[in-house]
Amino acid sequence: MALSQLSAIGRSASVQWRVIHALLMREILTRYGRHNIGFLWLFVEPMLFTTGVTILWTLAKSVHGSNLPIVAFALTGYSAVLLWRNMPARCIGAIEPNLSLMYHRNVRVIDIFLARLILEGGGATISFVTLSLFYISIGWLEPPEDVMTIVAGWLSIAWFGASLAVFLGALSEKSELVEKIWHPLSYLTFPLSGAAFMVDALPPEAQRYVLYVPMVNGVELVREGYFGAHIRAHYDIPYLIGCCAVLTLLALAQVAVANREITPE
Repeated sequence: MALSQLSAIGRSASVQWRVIHALLMREILTRYGRHNIGFLWLFVEPMLFTTGVTILWTLAKSVHGSNLPIVAFALTGYSAVLLWRNMPARCIGAIEPNLSLMYHRNVRVIDIFLARLILEGGGATISFVTLSLFYISIGWLEPPEDVMTIVAGWLSIAWFGASLAVFLGALSEKSELVEKIWHPLSYLTFPLSGAAFMVDALPPEAQRYVLYVPMVNGVELVREGYFGAHIRAHYDIPYLIGCCAVLTLLALAQVAVANREITPE
């Protein structure tokens, strides 16, 4: 009995993965086409953004409250911003252009979101890894001190960005205000995200409040993995996990509502 149930779950998972893979390929072709460098724009685009910000911060000799190299500081900070900010931007308004696909029994709202999340998360991750290796190879960056801590911080930021993206994506089906509000809000949130400062450089009272911003905890964790004993990182992992878990539950509840209310075209 148990084996038959496991077999049924395995078949269902296989079907859903094929659906998500097909949606993923459709999204790549729709967004990047077959011309020029095609799907390579998936990670070349965030690489160009990150490199541009790195050059600007270097030329401006930005003050970030520490003696860390500005290249390493910009890479860890802005790559994290691209990770949590791009996923919501791609999921908001994603249901409407895919309503015709809902006629297929196995295509659901969550599959559309997952395809876009894999695309955005994968692009940001490839960009971060590629730029890190490139900067290390040309001597702009020292190798990270603890790769596993970087992975933990990166995954926590990705979890936050993904749950926020699904929540806002499902909510945007009800109101266009979500899309209009998110864009200015994401830019206003950027200075508070920890990308452009170290928490340790802030006054003690400000440190307590800024750690209430979930992304700050993830960025600090990534930088601890990168710079190790050269910095004093501040983060609250239980708080970050709690925020992500609550946001995930809200997102799944909103997806269930969207599944009930949408009408395939």
